[in-house]
Amino acid sequence: MDLTTRKLPMRKDILTNKMYPKREMVRIVKDKEGNVSIDPTGKKPGRGAYVGLDPEAIKAAKSKKSLEKVFSHTVPADFYDELFDFVDHQKARMDLFGDLGKKH
Repeated sequence: MDLTTRKLPMRKDILTNKMYPKREMVRIVKDKEGNVSIDPTGKKPGRGAYVGLDPEAIKAAKSKKSLEKVFSHTVPADFYDELFDFVDHQKARMDLFGDLGKKH
């Protein structure tokens, strides 16, 4: 199959409700114990959701407690800070290297 005709997997950003290519998003997962964590590999078991590489959306999500609504579970405030730092870093890598910074 020609690479130019491959279908890109798309996912919906839970914070903005916009669709983006999966590789331009960060997966967050809630495991059976109720722990919410960043899933850089995309393979952790549990209920997953995706956020785009928009640090400002993460800030807004923290004030609105958006992840609590998505996961129906309390999410610690420091997780939003960790997510902000991770998304900010991934966005910078994407801006610098394009898709070279990620393995898929």
